[in-house]
Amino acid sequence: MSAPVARQVEYAGFWIRVGAFVVDSLAISIVLTPLGYALFGRRDTMGELLAAQGIEDPMTRLLALSSLLAPASLGEFLLNYGLPALAVVLFWMYKSATPGKMATLTAIADAKTLGPPTQRQCVVRYLGYFVSIFTLGLGFLWIAWDRRKQGFHDKMAGTVVVKVPKPPR
Repeated sequence: MSAPVARQVEYAGFWIRVGAFVVDSLAISIVLTPLGYALFGRRDTMGELLAAQGIEDPMTRLLALSSLLAPASLGEFLLNYGLPALAVVLFWMYKSATPGKMATLTAIADAKTLGPPTQRQCVVRYLGYFVSIFTLGLGFLWIAWDRRKQGFHDKMAGTVVVKVPKPPR
């Protein structure tokens, strides 16, 4: 009787993960933009952006530009930040992947067992995104250099992103 063959793991690198992020961002925008307009009306963001460009004082200009990113109400905050966070974590918990990861044939796995991530790992991984962002993006760039292609958020959660074999036709 022969020993079982160990699964060959191929970690998903930086660029394939960027591609998954772009797909996810487009999917979220396609869903949230019309929903946001229906619930909260249309902001004249381009007009506000052009007006801010005309402000001479650099600090005042920066504050005016940053206000464009701030939600105008609790409802807008929940729609733009809460709903995407909930969706991402639920996709990770139940599919081990977001639509972008599914499209790029990648999935999140527990770094030790290569099994599905736990609920705790999914939440810690999402919160770890903020660490990756607040280090001027170094936490995401780290994926390019790390042996197992882990970003700071992956290391914090004990997860890896692996390539999934194509299903047979």
